[in-house]
Amino acid sequence: MITQDVDLEIRLLLEAIFEKYHYDFRRYGGASMKRRLVRAAGRFGCRTISALQERVLHEPTVFPQLLEDLTIQVSDLFRDPSYFRAVRERVVPILATYPSVKLWIAGCATGEEVYSYAILLREEGLLERTIIYATDIHPPALARAEAGVFALERMPAFSENYQRAGGKASLSDHYVTGYGGAAFDRSLRARVVFADHSLATDEVFAEVQMVSCRNVLIYFDRALQDRALRLFADALCPMGFLGLGSRETVRFSAEARRFTEFDRSERIYRRA
Repeated sequence: MITQDVDLEIRLLLEAIFEKYHYDFRRYGGASMKRRLVRAAGRFGCRTISALQERVLHEPTVFPQLLEDLTIQVSDLFRDPSYFRAVRERVVPILATYPSVKLWIAGCATGEEVYSYAILLREEGLLERTIIYATDIHPPALARAEAGVFALERMPAFSENYQRAGGKASLSDHYVTGYGGAAFDRSLRARVVFADHSLATDEVFAEVQMVSCRNVLIYFDRALQDRALRLFADALCPMGFLGLGSRETVRFSAEARRFTEFDRSERIYRRA
């Protein structure tokens, strides 16, 4: 039974997670975090969030499972195709003027966005001089992203997105099938560095020409959104690009002055 003190219990649980495991969810959006924790409590057979905290602190196998509920691992290849078409047609020609390109995909989850960019950059002749930093806080998700294998039944939707995003061939040119899965060409991963990185606690690790952080900030509170946007501004070279999700903006952030709009409808910005 979830009690009327659930908000207090959630604060205590998130503080305990930070102290014990050094994962900081304390500034994630309250409503979505509450829904996920209430759902997780039921999945673990806990009547209260406090009971869930007890298990998280004293049963080593529980927190890795809970992490699946606390992190967002849902995406698609070429999600929001119009965004990727804008990147292909408007951003890539500018990136092509650099002798080398570094792209940071923050919150890469299980890798759908990583392969979207890798395929796009290969088709535009840029992949061989690009390094893609793919980061997330969830090691199992990073491992799945690095493996590059997706369920075969997802391929028709992925292929439709690819074509709508301006794909130049067939998506099947980039993967092989077998045993019910589709494995993307290993050469797509040759230019990718997968790494554990938290927007809540870690700092900038490289200067980059583009940051893509799509559909991540919507799960943060305002202070954590500001922190993430500060990291992106610090990482970007002058006039570098930032791509956000369709429901995200820099407009009301304390970091807004550090960005200018490049494509308002697709939420693409440039470092001022």
